[in-house]
Amino acid sequence: MRTSESAYDRRRLRQWLAGEARADGVSRRDMLRLLAAAGLAGAAAPAALAAPAAAATAPGIVKPLPDEWFTVRGTNAETRFAALAGTGYHTPNDRFFVRNHTTTPVLTAADWSLTVWGDGLRNGRPAEFSLDDLKQFPAVSHSAFVECAGNGRSLFTSQQGQTVSGTAWTLGAIGAARWRGVRLADVLRRAGLDRRAVDVMPRGLDAPYVLADGTDLGRVRRPLPLSKALDDVLLVHEMNGEPLPPDHGHPVRVLVPSWIGIASLKWVGDIEVSAQPLYSPWNTDFYRLFGDAHPAGGSAPLTRQTVKSAWELDREATLTAGTTHRLTGRSWSGAGGVVRVEVSTDGGTTWGEAHLHDTPRRDGWVRWSTRWRPAATGPHTLLARATDSAGRTQPDATVANTQGYLFDAVVRHPVRVE
Repeated sequence: MRTSESAYDRRRLRQWLAGEARADGVSRRDMLRLLAAAGLAGAAAPAALAAPAAAATAPGIVKPLPDEWFTVRGTNAETRFAALAGTGYHTPNDRFFVRNHTTTPVLTAADWSLTVWGDGLRNGRPAEFSLDDLKQFPAVSHSAFVECAGNGRSLFTSQQGQTVSGTAWTLGAIGAARWRGVRLADVLRRAGLDRRAVDVMPRGLDAPYVLADGTDLGRVRRPLPLSKALDDVLLVHEMNGEPLPPDHGHPVRVLVPSWIGIASLKWVGDIEVSAQPLYSPWNTDFYRLFGDAHPAGGSAPLTRQTVKSAWELDREATLTAGTTHRLTGRSWSGAGGVVRVEVSTDGGTTWGEAHLHDTPRRDGWVRWSTRWRPAATGPHTLLARATDSAGRTQPDATVANTQGYLFDAVVRHPVRVE
């Protein structure tokens, strides 16, 4: 049965505002202070707004970051969409974007274990699993994208003239992979899941996250409703047929298909199972919508991703006049498979349908292409607009929020014809 996310969000928001929940690691007074700061002035997001830069390496990231594949943004690395052209449906591990709150921990699989604990287990007894233990469960493989909630954040400013906080991603904070692991539901049941359980909160093994003012928020963690945890969530240890690379969660990460990337927590070390609602800074101060168009206390915690499209072409790319170009891109949505992509090569004056190269699928993206023979030289604007199986179509503009989450508007992609 699919999770009733809107009902869950409304219930959790009421519980939080009424004080009927527990916030792990942070006092309720501190959490309210953080909420107030976010609602009134725009809280600092987990990563600072960074100017674009290119580099072969970055502090705290293990894998190489060649300039032609990545733009380094502080502790993060954004994939250049042009680098995905011709790579196939799944993003190669070495080109997959990196989103870190602190730095990548280098962990040894043989020394790793997962502890499942909390008052949502029978008798409250914790259970521990090694990687070999997990591999004894039935294996599951699933193709799905993982996308940061702030993907497209810089477009609030460059395209809509709005000031937001956080890492200035363009559209490359996304990747799709074939993940292999085990069902979280199987592990929870083996641990002794009690019928009183309502929330499940994975916690990472990366370093604690400390705000600029010195507030230590502890290790990254974010709760899931039990119904979601028992639905389609996986504990994965392989990515595209290989053991998870360090930057992508080795030895084990959580995969929450179609939800914002923070839910797919990396380097998971323990999972709390609770008989009462759980909260953390990552679903109270961060990863909610604040701003004039949203409730004074912020929206409900964010869950599903929005619909987006991106051209596999550098911005300001140069194309030749009088030549037929095959232009490619990708579109995706958290609500269902993308069933139609419309493209415009004249800034939105006229539109035509792109050719889809993949069957629309839940949790995935579609590759598409269109042919264009530009006649006139000078600047041109390319647009792509996707519609998913739930009937959602990219709008002309995204309603602003202070932390720049869930940008879904049609993106204006400038090119030059010579």
